[in-house]
Amino acid sequence: MDYALTRSQYVRWRNAIFAIFLASGVSIATWASRVPDIKIALGIDNAQIGLLLLGMGVASILGISTSPAVMARTGARRGMLSLMIMLSIGLVLVGVGTTMLASFPVVIIGLALFGYGNGCLDVMMNVEATAIEQEAGKTILPLFHAFFSFGTVIGAGLGWAATNWHINVAMHAIVVAILIFVGAFVCIANVPNREATLDPEGPGEKPHWRERMHVAMSAWREPRTYALGVVMLGMAFAEGGANDWLALGTSEDHGGGAAMGAAALTVFSVAMTIVRIFGGPLVDRFGRVLVLRILAVAATGGILLFILAPSLPLVFVGAALWGVGASLGFPLGMSAAADDPAKAAARVSAAATIGYVAFLGGPPVLGLISEHIGLLNTLFILVALVAASGLASGAARPLKGVKSTTHDPAN
Repeated sequence: MDYALTRSQYVRWRNAIFAIFLASGVSIATWASRVPDIKIALGIDNAQIGLLLLGMGVASILGISTSPAVMARTGARRGMLSLMIMLSIGLVLVGVGTTMLASFPVVIIGLALFGYGNGCLDVMMNVEATAIEQEAGKTILPLFHAFFSFGTVIGAGLGWAATNWHINVAMHAIVVAILIFVGAFVCIANVPNREATLDPEGPGEKPHWRERMHVAMSAWREPRTYALGVVMLGMAFAEGGANDWLALGTSEDHGGGAAMGAAALTVFSVAMTIVRIFGGPLVDRFGRVLVLRILAVAATGGILLFILAPSLPLVFVGAALWGVGASLGFPLGMSAAADDPAKAAARVSAAATIGYVAFLGGPPVLGLISEHIGLLNTLFILVALVAASGLASGAARPLKGVKSTTHDPAN
């Protein structure tokens, strides 16, 4: 860093970004937990729910892809504030469009704002998190992603409570949106203004936004970006595939029933969250590359065991290994993309775009394929993609000549 932070300023900055990750997770789970109620209120079928999901997914990808341009124009602080306000407005429109207006178009508009805001915010908050990681001098990005997971758990719990207490979608969405809206101002007040220090020529007058935009787009011309994209793509497929298909594979293909399916998904999620909480010191001790390779082996073995397991206990062991293996690929890919602070936003955005296309688009593709060859056979595709992720993990090695949070023994 080209400026000094006191311990108190650093802690407030770190906690503010923890809170933003948490808020993003809460917002996504708020929408997801009320999908059944939205479907009933609007009187729509599964195909139209798919259209809503597609609209939000496309908006999210646009947000991720355009985040370097937004960040070049506004800076991280103003950008994150604006995007948290945008996703809050989107969430309100989803609630109002569902309960008060019963309007499918209003809900789609709300989800477009919600998806774009969350997608663009995702890159910016990861850029801030990697800057905090650089300041700390140790690997903590997985912990930020654990806070996102905590947010999804909190959001899902609130959604369950709202449903059981017969709180309508509008009231639920408005309350959560207000909390995020107010929280945005509190968080941003504790985020330092770092934009001037991102000029590779050193601190001073901030370069014209067109110059920053040129830097922002340069990442797409770097081979390392695509190699990191492969690392993140494989693990994003593994995580997204588990979220959407692991429970169904357990309940139907392995004959465990709905309760065992939910339990297997819980095992996967808990395993992933635990490694995200405690995995940082392992990365600092052994380096990104070795950890990524070991986790790729764990994920490959876990998915294979899940597919081939002759009994339910082994299905659960496979789910746990699958969660452990898929836990750090995405955050460590983000961390590697941000090794050079001057190009962090561009590289994080480019790598994240590849990863999120897989995360959002992969599960539906797997579903289509499974209609022809069966779900468990389809999961062999995940095995191949995770193996490719492990083979590409050398791209996560810290850049030479750039200060990094981790030491890689291979260097």
